[in-house]
Parts: sequence; C-alpha cells; structure tokens
Amino acid sequence: MEKINLFQFIMFCTLTHAITAVFCHGPEPVEVWFQNLKKPSVPKTAVIQFYVQDFLGGPRQSAWQIAQASITPNSSTNFGRLIMADSLLTVGTDLNSAPIGRGQGLIGYSDLNEGAVATSMNFVFTTGKYNGSTLSMFGRNPLTAVGDRELSIVGGTGVFRLARGIATVRTYLDFDATGYAVFNYTLYVIYP
Repeated sequence: MEKINLFQFIMFCTLTHAITAVFCHGPEPVEVWFQNLKKPSVPKTAVIQFYVQDFLGGPRQSAWQIAQASITPNSSTNFGRLIMADSLLTVGTDLNSAPIGRGQGLIGYSDLNEGAVATSMNFVFTTGKYNGSTLSMFGRNPLTAVGDRELSIVGGTGVFRLARGIATVRTYLDFDATGYAVFNYTLYVIYP
C-alpha cells in the first residue's frame, strides 16, 4: 500500500469535511441567504477585540506539535514545525475573564531566516451577538516583530458570510517558563 504524506492527509480531511457539510447539512439555508442578498448593499463593519490564551504544556495545554521537518531540530527559526491549536478566546487579559470562543487552527514555522509563522486560524464565537459564527484568518505572522502584526481575514460563516478584513495581533504576554502566553487580537471586519 502506498504511503500518504501529511499534505495529502490534510487535503483529504479538508475535502471530506467539505463534502460532509454539503450533503449532511444541506445547502438550503446558504442558498436562501445568498438569494436574499441585496445588491448593491451597504456593507456592515465590526471591530472585535479579544485575547487568546495559549498553553504549550500542562493540564490546560491548547497547542500541540503535530509534525516537523528533518531540518527543524537544527533550525534557529524552527522551520518546518507544525502546531495545531484550540485556544480559549477571552474578553480580557486574565485567563478567568469571560470566554467568547475558541481559536482553532494550524501554525507552521515557515521562514528559514526569521521567527515567522504561516497561520491558518478559525475564530469560533460561542457567546454574544456573534454566537455560532466564525471568522477565518490567514497570513504571515513575524513573531519577533515589535508592535502589531497584520494578517488577513479571508472569510467567515454565520453572521460573517463573505467577510473580509484585517486582523492585528500583539503579544501581550510572551511564553513564560510554564509555556503560557497571551495574545491581543483586534479584528476589523467588513461583511454583507
């Protein structure tokens, strides 16, 4: 039997999920929504700020390394390291502040010369007026940059169907000795 590589496995899982979503959930609600879009319409905007609580270890671990390249152990930038995350989103910096959702996605160390990652993240909102909606973020995040870094909002679901925009991220608390970090996100979103 032929072996499959990680990329083929991820593509298979993505396609399986998409096919399941279409055939198991039915396209009717999206079709109705799309037919009811008023053209031209004035787009809506939202500014959403939250904090991502990240744990690389311990009982609250929220991010795990799932793969690495042969070069990773000898790379000063962790090139080829892949991490899967499912981190808590909170209203405030404190871990015990009100939760608003989860940040779920894939982070890959993608720069041979600088500590930068390619990020594919879904923000899943579980409370408030955006409950049940998601926003998808994608882009390059230079981890060592001072100040805000920009990534793209490339889509969404629920309230945020056809969304686009910019996400800024700033390190609030860098990873400490326990593997705990906090990141401040502000999402600037345009949607129909």
